[in-house]
Amino acid sequence: QVQLVESGGGLVQTGGSLRLSCAASERTFSSHTMAWFRQTPGADREFVAAITWSAGSTKYVDSVKGRFTISRDNAKNTVYLQMNSLKPEDTAVYYCAAGTTGWLYTQTYKYDYWGQGTQVTVSS
Repeated sequence: QVQLVESGGGLVQTGGSLRLSCAASERTFSSHTMAWFRQTPGADREFVAAITWSAGSTKYVDSVKGRFTISRDNAKNTVYLQMNSLKPEDTAVYYCAAGTTGWLYTQTYKYDYWGQGTQVTVSS
């Protein structure tokens, strides 16, 4: 069982930056594909970014390409999401997810473990 704990959310103005962190409890974290999703009230959970266990490959939703960067530190069992040039439409609860399939899936059901979420609010 992998436990994930997100941190780093908050309130920021348009154009600002935040870095989200997701700490995993499991030593086998390094073998998992990790991803970030986000969700607004009444909407489905949306894929944001994913990274393979080796950090050799990444994938992003088009709306965040060039602004967000996903990375991981397997020695610290932590995955990060650096968010720059934030926009009001980035406002959401951001969730960290871990998957054992080893590929950069965008579907929520491909991921086995989820964090509790952290709120990101971008003011205009």
